[in-house]
Amino acid sequence: MPTISAIQVFPIRSDLVGGPPRTKPRRPSWNGTAEVAGPMARHARFKVDRTIWRPTWPGVGCLVTASDGTWGFGITRYAGPVIPTIESHLAPLLIGEDALATETLWDMMARIASPYSAAGLAAYAISAVDLALWDLKGKILGQPVWRLIGGPARPAIPCYATGGDTDWHMELGFRATKLPLPHGPADGLPGLNRNEDLVARTREMIGRDVELMLDCWMALDVEYAVRLAERLRPHGLRWIEDCLTPEDLDGQEALRKRLPWMGLATGEHWYMPPPFLHAAARRVADVLQPDIAWAGGLTALLRIHAIADAAGIAVIPHAGMNTPYGQHFGFAMPGAPMGEMFVGTAPGIPLEETRLFPGMAVPVNGDLVPNDAPGFGLGATLDDIAAMKP
Repeated sequence: MPTISAIQVFPIRSDLVGGPPRTKPRRPSWNGTAEVAGPMARHARFKVDRTIWRPTWPGVGCLVTASDGTWGFGITRYAGPVIPTIESHLAPLLIGEDALATETLWDMMARIASPYSAAGLAAYAISAVDLALWDLKGKILGQPVWRLIGGPARPAIPCYATGGDTDWHMELGFRATKLPLPHGPADGLPGLNRNEDLVARTREMIGRDVELMLDCWMALDVEYAVRLAERLRPHGLRWIEDCLTPEDLDGQEALRKRLPWMGLATGEHWYMPPPFLHAAARRVADVLQPDIAWAGGLTALLRIHAIADAAGIAVIPHAGMNTPYGQHFGFAMPGAPMGEMFVGTAPGIPLEETRLFPGMAVPVNGDLVPNDAPGFGLGATLDDIAAMKP
């Protein structure tokens, strides 16, 4: 029985393992200049550029090594608080435990973190370790993680693209796309009009046979979300997403009651299974969107999927197609009907040049099939992982 012999955690760059894209872009990406509504938009000096107020801590890499020398690798965000949480609290208590006991190890971490809550930043720490453990488990057992958790559920994952370069998404073959919302309550009626105009132009561009969604990124209140949804009703949105701040659980219920006809998605900023249980029990959303590297890792998402599937609610993880971790979940779970690909790089750069890891798949004509290498099929060596350090 292999046991955990070491857990190393370190900051990583967000750069791709293979280096920057080689292809020259046609134009700059929307991601660098577009105004995106958010929770700080009510404060004028933070409104135009959301990078001003978001955390600047690096990403986190977590390397778990077993007694037989096999290793697994996981990632998350927010190195500042997350690295010491793993390094000085979680890791020392997991050394010597059965490396394959993913359920037990996840339960231990959730309970170890209980004095300061397993939710929030602790969930990021748990996610990194859990993903590394699943990668390790797949390598030891010689199976891709998607097979260990019961897949495949479908021949390929249908994907949608998120971002402001909708014409590029269509050229890449996506059959569904999601817009970032540019304006919120602080922009008043003119902003509401501009939001409506953007969605109308986009629907005209993509036609009726492409799904269209709208990401509101915690920027709205209930009243504004209702007014916006009523304005956009003629344009056939599949859902509006993350309208409220994540703690506003009562607001989610109010929004559901006031918009019974509108598709609602949320959960990107919920952590660990309990808030998803609350949402599923009250049917406040049609789509739940945990992030596999934030919400508690693969083990947490398997529990969330079970909760949601029993309630007839889809689970479409936040940016799930941008990492092998989310890809394996989406390929295996019957209740995950689509996968999200956040497209932040500039138009003209092939998706093949945006891989986070050498072995990860990318959507082709809107569909994605993860590879079948053991673990998450990262295709990365220890040298590759070392190169991710700042």
